[in-house]
Amino acid sequence: MTAKLRVAVFPVAGLGTRFLPATKAMPKEMLTVVDRPVIQYAVDEAKQAGIEHFVFVTGRNKSVIEDHFDRQFELEHTLEQRGKTEALQLLQADLPQPGKTSFTRQQEPLGLGHAVWCARELVGDEPFALLLPDMIFKSEQGVLAQMIAAYEQHGGNVLAVEEVAPEDVSSYGVVGRGEGPDEGFEITQMVEKPKQADAPSNLIISGRYILQPEVFELLENQAKGAGNEIQITDAMQGLLGKQRFTGVKYKGTAFDCGSKVGFLSANVAFALERQDIAVEFLHELNQIIRAAKR
Repeated sequence: MTAKLRVAVFPVAGLGTRFLPATKAMPKEMLTVVDRPVIQYAVDEAKQAGIEHFVFVTGRNKSVIEDHFDRQFELEHTLEQRGKTEALQLLQADLPQPGKTSFTRQQEPLGLGHAVWCARELVGDEPFALLLPDMIFKSEQGVLAQMIAAYEQHGGNVLAVEEVAPEDVSSYGVVGRGEGPDEGFEITQMVEKPKQADAPSNLIISGRYILQPEVFELLENQAKGAGNEIQITDAMQGLLGKQRFTGVKYKGTAFDCGSKVGFLSANVAFALERQDIAVEFLHELNQIIRAAKR
């Protein structure tokens, strides 16, 4: 019987150097797409998929993330006194239940694999979801929910994947595709940032994982890999052949908010979906585009 997926890990210790000077005093995960922090989109996705406990791997100057997922009594009182019921309800709906969040520190920026390893004591001996907050998605069904459907069928480990141009594979973790449909095929290979000639496909890992706890044992002594960092892909390779890895070619659109273009694109895409601002924003956007073409 497949163990229930209860826990999600969010690595939020990165420095966000690509967004300096904005991220000098503000974590990149707190930059807003329209009016919600990037990290909130990942947490919302996990909540909608049925995740019960949220583990954040933080670093220095990230305490504002912890504050974001806590109550602010003064703000709530002010909203209540001013009759701003809708705003108050929105804040309360975003809060995880008491005792359902945990925070731990990654003292050194040693890579994603090391950040995941830092969560080992909080996750314990059970499967967990790993969500990279830089990646947010527009989809009818959340990407993690799509993955859980495959997990409940196949067990083991599950990775969300998408296609990229073959010349771009050297920037990503790439998988080899075995038997099965897009909704759940067997992964036969994993390579971190391969040269185009060495890539087993053009399917890349897209920032969403379901992993078994045995990965922590491999991360314990994992050597540094690509970028001179401890890579989660290298540890997963150690499990490949011992445990099943399933790929899910998710339905939806990804936005890499770790890049400036991806972040700006996400703001446009999500703003155009908002009933309260879409018409006015589209008018302003068209004016900007026309002016740029002159």
